[in-house]
Amino acid sequence: MRRTGTTRRSALTATGAFALGAVLTGCGGGPDAATAPGGTDAAADSLRAGKALRASAARDSASLLTRYEQVAAAHPVTEPGLAPMGAAVREHLAALGGPAKAAGGSPAPAPPAAATDVRAALRELAAEERRVADGRATALLTAEPELARLLASIAAAGAAHAYLLTELAKETPA
Repeated sequence: MRRTGTTRRSALTATGAFALGAVLTGCGGGPDAATAPGGTDAAADSLRAGKALRASAARDSASLLTRYEQVAAAHPVTEPGLAPMGAAVREHLAALGGPAKAAGGSPAPAPPAAATDVRAALRELAAEERRVADGRATALLTAEPELARLLASIAAAGAAHAYLLTELAKETPA
């Protein structure tokens, strides 16, 4: 493997720094932050928004897990590299309270099929990981502190997965 300007260690360090900043941002606000003129309504609205955000993140994880399974099925040579990342996505889905998804199952909206070229399929999967991680990082701004910490952790893992998938695409024979 040839050395590039970016190493895994520097990518993981940057991801950790991003996650830490996101967590610290999510921890802001004092005890008065959630109170509004209709205190009970504001609390109920906050609870509903948190549940909706968690459900949306779980749907994204379920879709991402299906993409991992599709790429592994379409390109068996990638399965050893994808298995640990797919297992992590499965754990993220469970942490978000999403339905337990057995391998081979699919969520309601099926993502597009994996590309026929193995490298293109891995690059597409990396792009999807980046898109989901970016969405979760954006969601941190509106999430309650506990959910913000969870989303930051999962977003950091997704960013690391995107980097590793990009490297796997470079190393995989065509």
